[in-house]
Amino acid sequence: MPHKILRKRKLAHLVHDFVVEAPLVAEHAKPGHFIVVRLHEHGERIPLTIADVYPEEKAFRMIVRAVGKTTYELCMMKEGDEILDVVGPLGKPSEIEKYGRVLLIGGGVGIATLHPIAKALHEAGNEIISILGGRSAEYVIMQEEFKKFGEIVITTDDGTLGMKGVVTDAMEYLVKERGEKFDVAWAVGPTIMMKFAALKGKELGIPKVWVSLNPIMVDGTGMCGACRVTVGGEIKFACVDGPEFDGYQVEWDELMRRMTQYKKKEEEAFKRFLEKVGDVSWL
Repeated sequence: MPHKILRKRKLAHLVHDFVVEAPLVAEHAKPGHFIVVRLHEHGERIPLTIADVYPEEKAFRMIVRAVGKTTYELCMMKEGDEILDVVGPLGKPSEIEKYGRVLLIGGGVGIATLHPIAKALHEAGNEIISILGGRSAEYVIMQEEFKKFGEIVITTDDGTLGMKGVVTDAMEYLVKERGEKFDVAWAVGPTIMMKFAALKGKELGIPKVWVSLNPIMVDGTGMCGACRVTVGGEIKFACVDGPEFDGYQVEWDELMRRMTQYKKKEEEAFKRFLEKVGDVSWL
């Protein structure tokens, strides 16, 4: 059954916000869940995270950054267009409870993944501070939405907004300079960011830093084994055992090596795509 794009808006260069009709996702999704989409009969399956759900519209929200062939193709779609397949919700939900003081660390479109987690933690009575990071001001998304849950600290690589630096600089500022203490943290964003956020969290004495792993996924149900990761010395499948894991237990270097295994194929597919569609700078 095709899934109609009900609304779409551009948040930043190459970053687009979608509301997509999908009754099962809207009804059953919980914080931390993800979906797998296939745009058309000849499309690949890609995992995407759920930024929010709208049960009254039987729809969910996803924020997508165009980085390769399929995400570019998706971001070129318009309101009223239909996505062939949306499978989900998949994975295990976040462990939401009343912890006390919670630190949320989001980088780029990983901020969207954190949104339903922040909402649920807030409703559970936690005190939340969020660090939102991006390359520049335009890439620090969802600021007003996160302000509803508590204080936000912003970092940008180029210093165009908030603190000049990366999210780990803000972590150090909060704990070492302000004396903040946290009972748990979540870090979601590029893999390299999550790795260093976990290392910094351990250094700063935060008991646990949850991360949402996004290695290559194919079927999303644990059958293909493409998303296997090593956590605490054991093999796990990110799609069914995760996607959230204790960041202190993840074998980060192994994960990052695995994520480059199809890099050449991805570059070749993207090159063919650009030859076919032409200029995409408007995205």
